[in-house]
Amino acid sequence: MRLFTAIDLPADLVATLDRVIATLRPSARLKWSEASNLHITLKFVGEWREQRLDELKAVLRELPKYPPTPVHVRKLGFFPNPHSPRVFWAGIEAASDLGALARDADRALAALGVASEQRAYSPHLTLARIKERVPMQPLRESIAGLPSLDFGSFVADRFYLYHSRLSPSGSVYTKLAEFALSG
Repeated sequence: MRLFTAIDLPADLVATLDRVIATLRPSARLKWSEASNLHITLKFVGEWREQRLDELKAVLRELPKYPPTPVHVRKLGFFPNPHSPRVFWAGIEAASDLGALARDADRALAALGVASEQRAYSPHLTLARIKERVPMQPLRESIAGLPSLDFGSFVADRFYLYHSRLSPSGSVYTKLAEFALSG
């Protein structure tokens, strides 16, 4: 099983981002994300044996608790940089609790043998993946034409354990467990 933990977006924010993707999609031939699949990854687990699923859930249930966290979605950008982009993203601004939760999950899962993250936590929403070089100027012009780069906000009060199944039409995500941020 391929697993990850993530925070979901509320329906109104998903609808807003779906409109943004629909507006930008014609300007660049990228591997665009389905808005219904957008999430804020906390920790990518990777391949995990189904026989050990309860053990993983138990560790996630025992993570330190945090208050509900305000999350703001704004700005667009590229990883690793705009000159050699591989990912097109929407930015996430959140209290430091979100980063602390990601670090706690990383440490707790490392004790189970999950590889630790080597990069600093950088919360974002992957709007598209860039597999090959394509002209990016039309996308940049479409971005400049957006009425706003402020897409909305919400309060995160839980996260989920997801199973990710790869298919020819894209990834299919299934929720396996839910965890409240606070007690």
